[in-house]
Amino acid sequence: TIVLNNPRRRNALSLPMLQSLRRDLLHDVKSRELRVIVIAAKGPVFCSGHDLKELSSEDDVKHHSQVFELCAEVMTLIQKLPVPVIAKVNGMATAAGCQLVASCDIAVASEKSQFATPGVNIGLFCSTPAVALGRSLPRKVALEMLFTGEPLSAHEALMHGLVSKVVPEDKLEEETMKISQKICESSKSVLALGKATFYRQITQDLDTAYKITTQVMVDNLTLRDGQEGIEAFVQKRKPVWSH
Repeated sequence: TIVLNNPRRRNALSLPMLQSLRRDLLHDVKSRELRVIVIAAKGPVFCSGHDLKELSSEDDVKHHSQVFELCAEVMTLIQKLPVPVIAKVNGMATAAGCQLVASCDIAVASEKSQFATPGVNIGLFCSTPAVALGRSLPRKVALEMLFTGEPLSAHEALMHGLVSKVVPEDKLEEETMKISQKICESSKSVLALGKATFYRQITQDLDTAYKITTQVMVDNLTLRDGQEGIEAFVQKRKPVWSH
């Protein structure tokens, strides 16, 4: 579990916060024991997006570029990791914080959570958050969020596909752990192959997507855990994964 822990700054994705998040995402990434990553946060705000104090000087273009480039690197890193990444959201997620939720593989939110891209209201359109939002939400829903800055409730976010589940606040930890434990019952190598393939094929046309995934199904059968799973099913026993 990685916890955004700067509640006084509303867990803003400052340059140090982004550097820390990247470091923590990559920590022990090759360990056989690492099976799931959960991103959570301290305080009433999950993440308020970029630290606007870092973006207040129009002269420091180099620093601005560094912030946005690192943010993009972190968001894409989440989908390149070999294990599922779950956002555990309890509170407001705005701008790049909303982008962070949209970039995770799974998102579980409490009923009090809200999601918004309000940059337009302060003259900084949420163009980078729009990349993740536009790939998670129907286009017209994403554009309404981007054009108006108005928030989605947790249940609206669920209805439109931004989050996977909405639960009462007191059930948030339990539900997140339930999903995590279910993931841990499967083979790490099989999940890693499946996650990488999902993101690889999702941007392709239908024929290319099937060409890619047909080959991956064959490759999956060459994995030790691919054969073990089938043998265990035939023999009516629990598989023993090598991961």
